[in-house]
Amino acid sequence: MTEAMAQKPAMPDERAVAALREREGSPWTGIWSVILKEMADHLSSTRIFILEVLILLAALGTVYVASQNIQQTTAEDQFLYLRLFTTAQQPLPAFVGLLAFFIPLVAIALVFDAINGEFSRRTMSRILAQPIYRDALLMGKFLAALFTLALVCTAIWLLIFGLGILRLGVAPGGEEVGRGLLFLVATIFYGGIWLALGLVFSVVFRQSATAALASIAVWLFFTVFWGMIAGVAAQTLSPIRIGLPDEFLAQANMELALSRFSPNTLYAETMVALLRPEIRSLGILLPTQLEGAILGAPLPLSQSLLLVWPQMTGLVAASILLFALGYVLFQRQEIRA
Repeated sequence: MTEAMAQKPAMPDERAVAALREREGSPWTGIWSVILKEMADHLSSTRIFILEVLILLAALGTVYVASQNIQQTTAEDQFLYLRLFTTAQQPLPAFVGLLAFFIPLVAIALVFDAINGEFSRRTMSRILAQPIYRDALLMGKFLAALFTLALVCTAIWLLIFGLGILRLGVAPGGEEVGRGLLFLVATIFYGGIWLALGLVFSVVFRQSATAALASIAVWLFFTVFWGMIAGVAAQTLSPIRIGLPDEFLAQANMELALSRFSPNTLYAETMVALLRPEIRSLGILLPTQLEGAILGAPLPLSQSLLLVWPQMTGLVAASILLFALGYVLFQRQEIRA
């Protein structure tokens, strides 16, 4: 009897079995724990508070000036609320210009130390010792930053529409709200590109300052230098030999195509088409292509969406590709206790 009991395998502890099953389950186990923890850290951090205050002050100033101009000059415009985003008066630029400037900075500030910060604090091995996979950790940090950015953008978007109601005294139309929502989605995905880029540099560089400087350098490159590089490259790839109109047109199209490799250009074209319904083309439009068109007449929302569909797809694709690059690099890193 004793030998039989000795040969009988011992029953494993139920809690150990449950933990083992959880550990061997989906690679996304624990992702919501990471998201909630990271969002709490983001929303309570000082650097994000400072950036939010700057964006808020810029939004209040530009919307106040824009609403004054709208009340004086374009009170009969059917797209009053869209003018709040695009109307500028010296010395303040339009709100969309400020947003295109601040969104990359906010995104980079959210993630430049997302991974290397864990290494510098020596907490990476402790986190991965829990039932949390690398997949869930990286995806959780990215989604937490994206949700935080989306929360900030949505709050500012609602603030602008609320101020518009107070200042203009009329309610926004359905098409205005639809265009505004699409513009909000495009802004979030534009920020997602810089989030993914900052996450890649956070994986590559072990120093947080180096990752932040590299991310800002890439942003400055596309903001300042890429337009000049596209112009020079277009002159080289599509030179003007005789001076025919077709050669000028081919060179201009080449420069436009090269400039669209920049996320800034994609976002700018998306903003223009969504917030200015009278825009009928984002490229070079020949006079023969305008035959039968009523100049200045607004396009329906569906037509504007078809116009910017390639740009919005490019924003989403760039975010996914950059995140996939960071995912591959993070999976190949060696993590020791």
